[in-house]
Amino acid sequence: MDTLFDPSTYETISVEIRNNVGIVTLNRPDVLNAFNDTMCAEIKNTWRAFREIDEVRTILLTAAGQKAFCVGIDRSGEMSALEETENLYGTSNNYMYNDPGDDLGPKSCDLWKPVICAVNGMCCGGAFYFLAECDIVLASENASFFDPHVTYGMPAVYEPMKMTQRIPLGEILRLTLMGNHERISADTALRIGLISEVTSIDDLQEKAAWIAETIASQPPIAVQASLRAIWAANDLGRLDALSLAPSILTSGMSKSAMKAGQEVFESGERLNYRTR
Repeated sequence: MDTLFDPSTYETISVEIRNNVGIVTLNRPDVLNAFNDTMCAEIKNTWRAFREIDEVRTILLTAAGQKAFCVGIDRSGEMSALEETENLYGTSNNYMYNDPGDDLGPKSCDLWKPVICAVNGMCCGGAFYFLAECDIVLASENASFFDPHVTYGMPAVYEPMKMTQRIPLGEILRLTLMGNHERISADTALRIGLISEVTSIDDLQEKAAWIAETIASQPPIAVQASLRAIWAANDLGRLDALSLAPSILTSGMSKSAMKAGQEVFESGERLNYRTR
């Protein structure tokens, strides 16, 4: 494990590895798991460390407490998003906005291992940095989703741009422009494709862990190549993605994994699957 990666020193998140799953828990329930500078740094360090830890095949992202998964940026004053800068004329009445959540998403940190996200309670604003780059999102029945930016005089830019790849245009427009005046329920989130399943509060962690551990039980090289192929198609479009398909396929082929898979198939044993 990377010697610079020491989760025991973390202040805002907890990290453990179990059954080839890296479990990352946002751990600031007293402020509804809002992120500050420290959390951003710890999340970024974790995503980057997981790239090199072969034991970690999938990741489960969750949050402490039952009130909120994450309510975005900590507005208590710990983070200063606006920095005064001088313009070309030497005056300092203009501002440059630095994206405070740019490294919260795993893909932004070049982590190409599947990330399962379990959402419980409120999920709003900057929390979409996480959701936009997770691969499978589940939510409990008490989950709600909204973006309060415009209500409080802030343009919503990065979050809806990232979220347009998860939900239809009309839905992200409504979510963004309604601000704090409307919240999306877990059932509505399921209907528009933001999440893939709604569970009870009690079942959320078990179901998310089962998905993460199931994916982790399969050959990682095949899983990661498949993940890259799907994201490439989503980001680039079908034709451009197909031009990359041969290289992705080649990098994801393993003779040993294919041999093992063939042996399992020929054994006649079949998995005890679940139906969703």
